[in-house]
Amino acid sequence: MTTSRARLGALFVLAASGAVISSLPFLYMLGIAFESHALVLKQPPTFLPQQPTVDNFVRAVTTAGFGQAFLNSVMVSVPATALGVLLSSMLAFGFARFHFPGNRLLFYSLILTLTVPALVLIIPQFVLIRQLGLFNTHWALIFVYSVGGMAFNVFLLRGFFEDMPQELFEAAIVDGANVWQSFRYIAVPLAKPALATVTIFTFLGSWDEFTWALTALQDPELYTLPVALRFFQRAFGTEWGLVFAASTVAVIPVVIVFLAFQRHFVSGLMLGGTKG
Repeated sequence: MTTSRARLGALFVLAASGAVISSLPFLYMLGIAFESHALVLKQPPTFLPQQPTVDNFVRAVTTAGFGQAFLNSVMVSVPATALGVLLSSMLAFGFARFHFPGNRLLFYSLILTLTVPALVLIIPQFVLIRQLGLFNTHWALIFVYSVGGMAFNVFLLRGFFEDMPQELFEAAIVDGANVWQSFRYIAVPLAKPALATVTIFTFLGSWDEFTWALTALQDPELYTLPVALRFFQRAFGTEWGLVFAASTVAVIPVVIVFLAFQRHFVSGLMLGGTKG
């Protein structure tokens, strides 16, 4: 009993230490964002601003182009996340609940794409988008983002759909439900923890992606936040308080999405751990 408590205490200390260490860069960025320009580079560095001010946030939000970039990121990330989660869940449901020739071959072929670096696909994606006439449009980002994490999403969701009792779907068929109704009213509600996890990862990948957005967009008015922040840092490179304030604003939607799906996300992790 004493040994178990000691192990639990050691694990708690280790986890708390890891959480503190990983959060230090964010806390330092947040502290500088509230600091005046004259005190940003003081030594030794401090995490709590001595003269807190919101001037950096006001300047960041009102800077020309920042608000438009924020709106562009919302217009790209929200539909990309919705489309990505919908397509991934439907594909995973098909792999899990239907047995057809080539099922495993197609599934493992999809999983094999996880080994392909994203940068390798930049040129094929660029050629395809140009041929479709979507270059320099937000649709070029939406389509790529929605399928970019599909392999991982399908891998995660397929396990949840496979573990659902077959009797539920058989009863639904007896009651006259079709495949879509079984998916919509049985599979989706039961897979909320996995869907929440997929939603968080898909939104995070869409919101923070930089390389493809820089490649597919030429018009500054279409830039998303990661691209806009790059030029923002070039313009205000020495004003770190202003740059970090803009970066803090860019992080807020990600935090909101995580908090909104946190309960289901934690449930999904716990359920996945018990399945293993």
